[in-house]
Amino acid sequence: MEIYSVDSTNNYAMRQLKKEIAQHGFAYFAHHQYAGKGQRGKQWKTKAGENIILSVVLNTSSLQVSRQFSLSIAIALAVHDLFSFYTVNNTSIKWPNDLYWCDRKAGGILIENIIRGKDWQWSITGIGININQTIFDPSVLNAISLKQITGKTYDPVQLAKELCNYLGQRYKQLINQGAEHMLAEYNFALYQRNELVKLKKTNALFEATIKAVNEYGQLLVQAGTEQAYNVGEIEWIVS
Repeated sequence: MEIYSVDSTNNYAMRQLKKEIAQHGFAYFAHHQYAGKGQRGKQWKTKAGENIILSVVLNTSSLQVSRQFSLSIAIALAVHDLFSFYTVNNTSIKWPNDLYWCDRKAGGILIENIIRGKDWQWSITGIGININQTIFDPSVLNAISLKQITGKTYDPVQLAKELCNYLGQRYKQLINQGAEHMLAEYNFALYQRNELVKLKKTNALFEATIKAVNEYGQLLVQAGTEQAYNVGEIEWIVS
């Protein structure tokens, strides 16, 4: 479904779900989003009509609530599938689920879940990908778009449809085969894997080598000894 303008496609999808209008696989594409949501309460800023702003409703009742990162793996790989098809090289996934090209951010994912007791009932998967935008808000650091990389202009709606196909394939793979093989793919595409990076915990900066991400979504790093960090525990300092 195409929407001209909305506060947030995730909010819209959630409202549709609560009204029992949305079903599994329903996708909501906005040309303009004026209160987009990013990770950890940040705002997702994007120029109207130039990018992918998409939320997809997924029935997650057959997935274990203790393995929520499995869905993040599938979604991140679907986004990677689309972008790497057009860029060929240098596309990666920055933990936990940002889309990167070289050292610049091309997109992000925000997954919001409906969980009742032990039942993981629904997920709203919000995806933003920079497609044709070439001028970004000064507060958005290291941003890059597909147009800047390839020099071509694209139809965001058509690319969103292609993305939905990749999402369907990856979700089916998750349901039928589990996340084990996809986790290996995720780690193969992991940004700065086996590289020494700067991390920040509380107010302390330290260097560590990125090793992998485990099945629980923890980032494994080598800093004297191997250490595991949950999302939100550390900040990845990208220069």
